[in-house]
Amino acid sequence: MTGIIDTIKLAGTLVLAIPAALAGLEFLLVRGETATGGILLVLAVTLVIVQHRVTLPTDLPGMAAKRVIGSMASEPESEPDDDE
Repeated sequence: MTGIIDTIKLAGTLVLAIPAALAGLEFLLVRGETATGGILLVLAVTLVIVQHRVTLPTDLPGMAAKRVIGSMASEPESEPDDDE
């Protein structure tokens, strides 16, 4: 499950990627400049993939905190009842 911070990071990346993708589509489809359009489209897709997949050193403390909280918040295993 992603948090609000991840959503904000994605929105920030999309602020840069969407205009590049739209410019790439314009160059590719309207102006007929396939090289420039293709490069801009690849750049836009790469920005989103890198933001989603690559772990930066600044992300490590947050990931460690999520693991600690996740391990502490998990419910303990229920013990079998000995009512017999």
